[in-house]
Amino acid sequence: MSYLNGMFSLDEKVSVVTGGSRGLGKAIAKSLLKAGSKVVVVGRDANRLEKTVNEFKNDGLSAFPYQCDVGERDEINKLSEYVNNDFGRLDVLVNNAGVTQSAPLAEYPDEVWWKTLTVDLYAPFALCRVFSPLMAKLGGGSIINITSINAERGFSDNPAYAASKGGLRQLTNALANDLASSNIRVNSVGPGYMRTDMTLKSWEDTERRSKLEDRTMLGRWGIPDDLAGITLLLASDASSYITGQHIYVDGGWLAKGM
Repeated sequence: MSYLNGMFSLDEKVSVVTGGSRGLGKAIAKSLLKAGSKVVVVGRDANRLEKTVNEFKNDGLSAFPYQCDVGERDEINKLSEYVNNDFGRLDVLVNNAGVTQSAPLAEYPDEVWWKTLTVDLYAPFALCRVFSPLMAKLGGGSIINITSINAERGFSDNPAYAASKGGLRQLTNALANDLASSNIRVNSVGPGYMRTDMTLKSWEDTERRSKLEDRTMLGRWGIPDDLAGITLLLASDASSYITGQHIYVDGGWLAKGM
């Protein structure tokens, strides 16, 4: 094994990726699998989950499907029991699952607000709470929270998503401090506009697509595979001295001036 391969290797590691059956989560799961990790792919839709894991297995990758609604505390506890019983360890946790729904502020429904905060903010907290003792028992690990440029910028008609992603950014800081003594590193990755099912409506609106492209330095939308490298870095020993950091994969959106 070469020096670089060894530095980024996840051989003998176990990872959990929530929202791993499609979009960003699927690309993240695949990058960890290709680096040698066993990956528990967590998703809510059983059919899509099975299809994704079968794709991975056909490529010779060691993926394990687990159907779970991370918005439900009992289901998070059952996921924790499954990982403990079947693998006995967890090295990498990627909190990627998320929901979003826009509406004008005066019409924004309470149920959308609470569902968004539950899935996008409470679930990462609850998952870190149940899995960090297992990581600590084995000497440490890496937690990667997937936020958004919405953690830094306000977008119209989507208050719950902005609030939850901003909260997740700050939760990353708090947990990095709490878990450092257990050698558990906690970082966040904030995607810009990525071409996924979640952004299909914006992509198909050619005027809006062009407007969003112009907000970046690189002049294009991201794709899920653009998250593969940074996720692998943060999951592996190559980032053993990195914690409490927030890295944006946005094509230069946040840094762009006039």
